[in-house]
Amino acid sequence: MARVLVDASRLMVEGLVRAGADIYVGYPITPANWIYAYATERFPRALAAPDEITTLQWMSGFSAVGLLPVTATAFPGFALMVESLGMAFMMELPMVIVLAQRMGPSTGTATLGAQGDLLALRGVISGGFPLPTLAPSDFLSAYTLAGLALHTAVRLRSPVVLLTSKEMVMTEKAFDLDQLPDIQPVERAFYTGEEPYRPYARTSELVPPFLPVGDDRHQVRLTASTHNEEGILQHSSPEAMANTRRLYEKLLHHLPAYTRYVYEPHPEARDVLVAWGVTAEAAREARDLLISRGHPVSLFIPQTLLPVPPVYGEILSRYERVFVAEENLTGQFQELLAAAFRGLNLVGIHRIGGLLSPAEIAGEVAA
Repeated sequence: MARVLVDASRLMVEGLVRAGADIYVGYPITPANWIYAYATERFPRALAAPDEITTLQWMSGFSAVGLLPVTATAFPGFALMVESLGMAFMMELPMVIVLAQRMGPSTGTATLGAQGDLLALRGVISGGFPLPTLAPSDFLSAYTLAGLALHTAVRLRSPVVLLTSKEMVMTEKAFDLDQLPDIQPVERAFYTGEEPYRPYARTSELVPPFLPVGDDRHQVRLTASTHNEEGILQHSSPEAMANTRRLYEKLLHHLPAYTRYVYEPHPEARDVLVAWGVTAEAAREARDLLISRGHPVSLFIPQTLLPVPPVYGEILSRYERVFVAEENLTGQFQELLAAAFRGLNLVGIHRIGGLLSPAEIAGEVAA
C-alpha cells in the first residue's frame, strides 16, 4: 500500500500529465498556487506568464501549433481570461483550465473556499454557449477527471474547465496511491488528406479535423470571428450560422462520452440528496446519518456540470423531493436543474462563508 499525505492539486497535475498535457502556462493566484508549483516540477514544459491575459493568449498559441496546454486560476484571474477564452472557443483550440473557487464577489476572500463560479461558466462564452465543465468530488476523481478533461478538450476541440475549490486543492490528507487507475494518453489525429484543408469542416461527429499551424502542405486558417468552414470571415451567411450552431451541437453530441456521476440509490428512499464538488463528502456522511435515524435517502453526485446531462433528469425525477446542497448563496446547481428539468421538487441547502457540515445537511433534509 502506497499511503501518503497528498492534496488534490498534485493529483490533478498527475492526471493531466499522464493524459498527455505537455505544457503548463500560469500566473500564481490563491488558491491555485500548489497546482502552479507542482506543474513546474511535473509538466514537460512550464512557463510563468506575466498575467492571466497573457496566459490564455500563450495557451491559444501553443494549442494552435499542436500542444495541449493547461493553466489554473481563481475567479479574479479567470475574469481576465474571458476574452481570450472566447477566442479559443471560437477557434476550437483544445486546452484545460483548472478553476479553484474561492469566495466572492470581486476578489473576495482568497483563503476562503466557495462554490460560486458555476453560473459564470454557463454563460461565459458570448451567445450563452456553456463551457464543458467537470467537478471532482473527492481525491480520486480529482485525478481521473483531470485526465478526462484533457481527453474531452481534444475530442471536442474546445477549452474545458476543471472546477474545484480551495479546500480540495489546498488540504492534505492520507491517500492510497494504489487506488489510482492508469490513464491512457490522449491520441491526437491530425488531418492527412490530399484535398485543401478546411479547418472548420462539418463532419458526422461535428468536430473538424485538426491540423497545427505551420503545416508544410496545407494552409491552416484559424479565426475568432464568425466564419465558414474554410475559416473565411462572413457576416451571417447560412454556412457561417450553421458553423456557429455546430459549436453548441458538438457539446451535446459528445456529452455521453464525458458524463460522469455517482448514484447510490436507497430502495426505500423518497428523497434524494444532490451535492457536487467539495460538498459531496459531507453529503455522503449526511446520507449515512439520515439512514441511521430511520430516514432513507438516496445520494447523487454530479461530476459533469455543464452542459447538464439529460440522464440527471431521468434519475432525479424518480424522487418526491430533491435536496441540493452547495456552498453558495443562490443555489447555482439547483438553478441549472430547475432550468433543465421541469417538475422537479427542488429544495436548496445553501451556505456561504464555510463548508456545509453533515449534521447541517441532515437537519435540513429531516426537517
